[in-house]
Amino acid sequence: MRIAMIGGGYVGLVSGACFAELGNDVAVVESDPPKLASLRAGRIPIYEPGLDTLVADNARAGRLTFGDDIAAAVAGVEAVFIAVGTPTRRGDGHADLSYVYAAVEQVARVLTGYAVVVTKSTVPVGTGHRIRDILKEVRPDLEVDVASNPEFLREGSAIGDFMRPDRVVIGVETDRAREVLRALYRPLYLIEAPILFTALETAELIKYAANSFLAMKVTFINEMADLCERAGADVHDLARGIGLDGRIGRKFLHPGPGFGGSCFPKDTLAMVRIAQDYGAPSRLIEAVVAVNDARKASMAARIITAAGGAVRGKTVAVLGLTFKPETDDMRDAPSIPIVGRLVEDGAAVRAFDPEGMEQARPLLPPSVIYCRDALDAAAGADLLIVVTEWNEFRAIDPGRLRETMRGDLVVDLRNLYEPAAMRASGLKYQSIGRL
Repeated sequence: MRIAMIGGGYVGLVSGACFAELGNDVAVVESDPPKLASLRAGRIPIYEPGLDTLVADNARAGRLTFGDDIAAAVAGVEAVFIAVGTPTRRGDGHADLSYVYAAVEQVARVLTGYAVVVTKSTVPVGTGHRIRDILKEVRPDLEVDVASNPEFLREGSAIGDFMRPDRVVIGVETDRAREVLRALYRPLYLIEAPILFTALETAELIKYAANSFLAMKVTFINEMADLCERAGADVHDLARGIGLDGRIGRKFLHPGPGFGGSCFPKDTLAMVRIAQDYGAPSRLIEAVVAVNDARKASMAARIITAAGGAVRGKTVAVLGLTFKPETDDMRDAPSIPIVGRLVEDGAAVRAFDPEGMEQARPLLPPSVIYCRDALDAAAGADLLIVVTEWNEFRAIDPGRLRETMRGDLVVDLRNLYEPAAMRASGLKYQSIGRL
């Protein structure tokens, strides 16, 4: 099949490359000149394991192309995917749909035949109907269907998520649109990936509901970690004890400094607004947003308390800056308020992240020193903080760490290390939800 992907960002690039890998001809439209130039030159502007190879292979095979001409991209296509950003709108928390609607108008003007216009972007309930109205307003003569196909890509494992998905959700209104998208996803159907066809509104809501539920699990285990610290319990044993219940499950029960990234913060906030707009407010999700914001803000205070009540004049090593490992994404990363507060309180910060340091520079205070590796960051530090659970940090020898640091305090916000081993090396070790 021939399809067009409007937007060459994270979702559009990963989805476009994976659709090409499944044998389709995919034209990716990217309007940002520097990003387009990078893609055409084979340079991937985001970090995602395996994506550079996937893009190069399919571009070489002629199945994946990049350009800024929408008319050329949609010529003869059977489906057009809208994969542009839907950031939080300033001031009210709603998703900003201006990029989506602008893309739809551009597509409507140049389509020459029937196609399914599919939202891949995360959009609120009712967006599909508005897209249908825009298409009719711009081109009353156009024969077109509208569908919703939300993405469930986790940064760091997006290719596997696309090629071996838990499920594919497709919201459609007509049999014709259903058959087009069924044919497109046939390779995944053949490997028995569950494909769920729903109403348009249901598909639009599923993504928000899924992310809100997962964010709720993260927030719940963080609150349980706080309780464990007060009660003398171990949050890891607690998480295992409840996670082995099949009705609960073990995933997303890992305590930490609060969730960040491109999805959970904006999607939970949008879910709150959607529910309010429909007169069915979600008190649970409202609490998740409030508790997570408070948790990220409180992490610096936790560190300062562990340091004896002040960090002025002290050197602090920070391991990990991105919101999670295996990505360079700094959006809503807990490191931002943590490092900002430490610098504000007079600390000298030495930081290392395997992939996110360039992205971190404009978001963190200019005084932050970026280091070659974890031990370089730890050199001469009075205390060390683990903010992101990159695998390479797990292998650090506690004895080597103690020799490298000037001080002896480690505050592990991701529970990477065994408390007994750290303390046996002469380190004062604090983690989350464990004594």
